[in-house]
Amino acid sequence: MSTAVNAETLCLLAAGSFFMTGLLTGWWKYRCIATSAEAAAPVYVDIAHRAALMYAFSAMLIREFVPYSPLSAAGTSLAVAAPLLFFALAIATYVLHGILRDTDNQMRNPHRLGNGTLPGFAIHGFMWLLALAEIGGFAVLLWGFLRSIA
Repeated sequence: MSTAVNAETLCLLAAGSFFMTGLLTGWWKYRCIATSAEAAAPVYVDIAHRAALMYAFSAMLIREFVPYSPLSAAGTSLAVAAPLLFFALAIATYVLHGILRDTDNQMRNPHRLGNGTLPGFAIHGFMWLLALAEIGGFAVLLWGFLRSIA
């Protein structure tokens, strides 16, 4: 099995995992709404649900660009894995905040995590890495597609 196929398989695995997470967090969201006096779910339960569903389809979109990659099979796998990893980390962060119910805005100072706080450089450093991985990984694949139609 070639690494390009592995990149496609990784996309499918991520899409399936993210979609199932979206379905499960949808049930969690419903249970929160059904048992809440305000008929509302915690902010990060809602965000986790929506993000997981969006990232499931994003993983499938990335998969569609894999055949156009200008990189080696290993490079293609890296270009695919980088955004998928950060999609997963973002979802996990939202789920964690949903479980802890510690904030309604993870970007607001102080950066809450449970009963503690995180330093701003950790949050903003993570966001810079996320942007680099997600934008950079997909940009390589998009560039390959654009080269194929030129």
